[in-house]
Amino acid sequence: MSKVEDFLSKEEEQHIVDAICVAEKNTSGEIRVHIEQTTSKVPFDRALEVFHELKMNETQLKNGVLFYFAVADKTFAICGDKGIHDVVASDFWDCTKETMIAQFKLGNYKQGIVDGILNAGEQLKKYFPSFEGDTNELSNEISKG
Repeated sequence: MSKVEDFLSKEEEQHIVDAICVAEKNTSGEIRVHIEQTTSKVPFDRALEVFHELKMNETQLKNGVLFYFAVADKTFAICGDKGIHDVVASDFWDCTKETMIAQFKLGNYKQGIVDGILNAGEQLKKYFPSFEGDTNELSNEISKG
């Protein structure tokens, strides 16, 4: 499982995009997934770079969330914007990560990502519920590097 192209099938990628749509239905939060082969950086640091490259820091409420994966390194990070970190506890993403890791250990990568996204959506709607006139500010498509 060392190539980005081999990590998920097209069908699995579509399940992930569908999960993003479901998760964002009840929150104004914006969720993205980025997959690349490897990184020479600390995963969270690389996730922050990608976060800015994808302009996720430009959402109106500063409530974007990035799920970052370095496939060959078998590592991932979850990165949220300032608006989220201003209102949540420091361990906010721990349960999401644990849910994902449980599936990853079984080799269920798609399901781990879907579970993480859906959990993030549930958490985000507590602090950033959807509102009338809310628009989808960021693409739901998986980005790859």
